Amino acid sequence: MKAVFSGVMLFIATTVFSQEIRVHDPVAIKQGDTYYIFCTGRGISVFSSPDLKSWKNEPQVFTEEPIWADGVAANFNNHIWAPDITFHKGKYYLYYSVSAFAKNTSAIGLTINTTLDSKDPDYKWVDQGIIIQSIPNRDLWNAIDPNLVFDENNKPWLAFGSFWGGLKLVKLSEDLKAIAQPQEWHTIARRERSFDLADADPGDAFLEAPFIFKKGDWYYQFLSWDLCCRGEKSTYKVVVGRSKKVTGPYFDKIGKSLNEGEGTVIIEGNENWYGAGHNSTYTFDEKDYIIFHAYDANDNGSPKLKVSELEWDVEGWPALKDNVLD
Repeated sequence: MKAVFSGVMLFIATTVFSQEIRVHDPVAIKQGDTYYIFCTGRGISVFSSPDLKSWKNEPQVFTEEPIWADGVAANFNNHIWAPDITFHKGKYYLYYSVSAFAKNTSAIGLTINTTLDSKDPDYKWVDQGIIIQSIPNRDLWNAIDPNLVFDENNKPWLAFGSFWGGLKLVKLSEDLKAIAQPQEWHTIARRERSFDLADADPGDAFLEAPFIFKKGDWYYQFLSWDLCCRGEKSTYKVVVGRSKKVTGPYFDKIGKSLNEGEGTVIIEGNENWYGAGHNSTYTFDEKDYIIFHAYDANDNGSPKLKVSELEWDVEGWPALKDNVLD
């Protein structure tokens, strides 16, 4: 909420509970005693919470769109998609997506801050520009939905992608600001795509939003299948596979490969929630959490925030501990 007083624009925080927060593509982080969520929205929407339950809105990251955005997607209007937040060597790295809808006219950018507390005098997001860009009729992949992950040697990788030829993983430079040279790319999940489609068509291989979570000796790749953003017609769901290497290959619970269109479903819609997906996964205070959005059947399909602890079976496979889709 904003208000105008004597010609000055003021930001006014309001507090709401998780089930009432309208979000798309939420990611989270904890600074001190405060949790922050970043999500798709005008200039990247931000919320803070002391307990992962009650939330207040915070200032958006970009008051004006990145100076390069319209050069990637004309008339972008500062509606930034699917951020990813990581604390690394004393700074917060926020990757984000600029894209035209249903096109791979897309790019992943990066902005950096030393604090997430907007009241801190050192609070300032400094944009680093484009990290990866996809271009129609050149690339059979889409530069959206970034997720930064470090391997067992602390080398950085960026997972990303949607539709087209599947989800990708690319090695980053040590400063996290560019693709590492020589370039190293991997496909980490894919589904069958009709062969007769034009390269510029996103196609019918419905998958997106990879998120890689390291637990024990395994890298778990969570990803979303099927369709988001369609209210009551949304069919989103979350599947998972795992690998001993960050580069894969990833296999589901019965040993089928994510590169062959397989995956173990752990979240899907029901009569109360039309679809649920685009998750992120974290360990906070020795508990594992999964955070995602779901489309509320009792509120015209509005996308709402969902937070659940994860539990793990004896073979090390995750499931929701809390029944947050009642």
